Amino acid sequence: MRWSPPVRGLPGLWSTPLGPRLDGERLYLRPPKIDDWRAWADLRRESRSFLTPWEPSWPADALTVTAFRRRIRQYAREREAGSGYAFLIFRRGELHPGERPGADYLVGGASLTNLRRGVSQTASLGYWIGRRHARCGYMRDALGLLLDWSFDSLGLHRVEAACLPANQPSRGLLAQLGFQEEGLAREYLMIDGRWQDHVLHALLAGDRRPAGPERL
Repeated sequence: MRWSPPVRGLPGLWSTPLGPRLDGERLYLRPPKIDDWRAWADLRRESRSFLTPWEPSWPADALTVTAFRRRIRQYAREREAGSGYAFLIFRRGELHPGERPGADYLVGGASLTNLRRGVSQTASLGYWIGRRHARCGYMRDALGLLLDWSFDSLGLHRVEAACLPANQPSRGLLAQLGFQEEGLAREYLMIDGRWQDHVLHALLAGDRRPAGPERL
């Protein structure tokens, strides 16, 4: 795994991803840049019905370049403040027929948000994946890299995650990664336009984590 030191300020954020890049065998994570907009918008658009039941309601301009630029600005502010880190997930090379050899393909995104220091040393984990890339093991590998970095480089003690009770694939993924369920939070987040209950999960730095491809 490679750690790039944070870059101060916002100039240059449009074409150069600022912040850490996390490298694994078949994929890597890096902060988004403006050049990613088209691939990001296309993947989100084709996966809309797959994603919207589990996400906050999308605004009317959700997939525009203007909205993506706002995202990058916000991500840069959070990274500068040390309160959050957003990544896009890319798989390496040609893994499916019909794609250009050697190309890297966007498969989804992951983030650490609401990072608290002091007596907490905690952050919240979020993630999404495009419909055509689901259930291929990409998110398991990507989150394995991100969790390693969270505990080893950021020095976090605890990473939290929440998902809807009906989201069995997400609950299963968290279990594979070593997260433990800690209870039900009533009307925890506004998802798909309404307040919904969530199952809370957490992983501690000292918890036993199953071995995965990126850690063998």
